[in-house]
Amino acid sequence: MRDIVLTDRGPKPIGPYSQAVRTNGFLFVSGQIAIDPQTGELVGAGIAAQTERVLENVKGILEAAGSNLHHVVKTTVFLKDINEFAAMNEVYARFFSSAPPARTTVQVARLPKDAAVEIEVIASI
Repeated sequence: MRDIVLTDRGPKPIGPYSQAVRTNGFLFVSGQIAIDPQTGELVGAGIAAQTERVLENVKGILEAAGSNLHHVVKTTVFLKDINEFAAMNEVYARFFSSAPPARTTVQVARLPKDAAVEIEVIASI
């Protein structure tokens, strides 16, 4: 059994995917970029501002699905420029200050809407 999660606390999907899927005690949140859920526009000129918006989107989706940041067990961070890792990591650390989840971070050639960062998460419910 699986439940599709759709909330106004995260950006609406721009393709054939769900914001998140809840199944077997886990929540799989699709990769989020720095889209403001209210305007649908990419926000933040720099990596820090974009990371902040991305993690606020993730937080909103998690909470709407009955979970929260403390239940995140794995994240994958996609960066347009790995040289911005330290700035991204500084913001990321504020959201995951205690018992941080496992994480993979990679540089990619390009992200949707030319975003600087995209983050996907797996959380328990």
